[in-house]
Amino acid sequence: MKKKLETYFDRLWPITRSLTGDGNRESLKILSEIIDLKLTEVPSGTACFDWEVPPEWNIKAAWIKDSNGQVIVDMAENNLHILGYSEAFNGKISFEELEPHLYTLPDQPELIPYMTSYYKRRWGFCLAHEQFLKLDTGETYEVYIDSSLDKNGSMTVGEAVIEGKSKQEILFSTYICHPSMANNELSGPLVMALIYIELRKQKNLKYTYRFLFAPETIGALYNLSVYGTHWKNNLKAGYVVNCVGDPGNFTYKKSRIGDSLADRTAAIVLKQTEADYEIIDFAPLGSDERQYCSPGFNLPVGSLMRTKHSTYPEYHTSADNKDFISFGAMQETVLKYLEMIQVLEWNSHYLNTLPYGEPQLGKRGLYPTLSKKGERAFVDAMMWILNLSDGEYDLIAISERSKIPIKELIPVVEILLKKKILQVSGNFKENDSL
Repeated sequence: MKKKLETYFDRLWPITRSLTGDGNRESLKILSEIIDLKLTEVPSGTACFDWEVPPEWNIKAAWIKDSNGQVIVDMAENNLHILGYSEAFNGKISFEELEPHLYTLPDQPELIPYMTSYYKRRWGFCLAHEQFLKLDTGETYEVYIDSSLDKNGSMTVGEAVIEGKSKQEILFSTYICHPSMANNELSGPLVMALIYIELRKQKNLKYTYRFLFAPETIGALYNLSVYGTHWKNNLKAGYVVNCVGDPGNFTYKKSRIGDSLADRTAAIVLKQTEADYEIIDFAPLGSDERQYCSPGFNLPVGSLMRTKHSTYPEYHTSADNKDFISFGAMQETVLKYLEMIQVLEWNSHYLNTLPYGEPQLGKRGLYPTLSKKGERAFVDAMMWILNLSDGEYDLIAISERSKIPIKELIPVVEILLKKKILQVSGNFKENDSL
């Protein structure tokens, strides 16, 4: 898994991505090699609630030269050098005229900032502040930006669906608009693609799983315009996947609801499998969870990250590169999400079919005739499940009350269902999608 992650990372890393453009198409076509993506072109100008899809931006080259023809800044060396969505420019200008178009990080003078100007026409370059300080204020500079903004263009989004028994869904969403950023971009699409690969191997899934790859904000708004009504009725849980490649501890950001199935699932998995983790409340800041959790939708969508976005110094800078991330950490994130999926699949409200007293388990081969090491734990789990399977407790609640890890309860539930001592509660079958 780690090798696959690194191989695709290296191919995707140099591509210039943005809200729109050929870089996004190329990136999604590469990801389509490992995930069955359906690509949709959304025309520029398409209304998405209070927003609209912007003109399609493509860029071929951008550089600054001094009067001797020496290249000072070149996006061919690092595509963060160009301000995202810069309009075209070609001309010779003084330092005084150039300076307002240069963006740096004085507090991190060795790093190139990542900056964009999606919805206001301007041009600009980003460079290390220490490089900016070396510029000759008396020079005349030649500036060249070969870019286009096409009102007849489109925004490319990708989608993959794994059908389950029910139309009720689990959503995974990530974005594809940050050029050459390792943690705050490529880790999300790559981790999601690997989740898809592993989940596709499973049979008889309860839920339908939808995987969305789109530019941040406008892409999520477009998907809400398409699926929002459906999700309000059918989305059981969802997760925005981003900042999942650094080696930090897991951080889970709750949905606006606060105690949704998505939140409870993430919380119990982290509590029972991780020594150090953090769970934070929802805030209308961050990534696309703020779109999914906007008041008109208020969907059960949280975000399992590693180090929270904007809290690490490499965030939105050229230091968010391959050296900053860990492919081992990305693999661990894939596995953590798969653990959460297992809980989602098995979490239901159950009914003990023999609720009057304790079922005679021995005649069903479920109670040990000799006391052997390890059997006590199985019996304890079985007793807790049967006692709390009254239609009021779901499996997460049973795990919380019994203090038995949910991964130890799941195989016991499976056995009890096969023995027909347990069934999904009739009161909850529709909601549980079984």
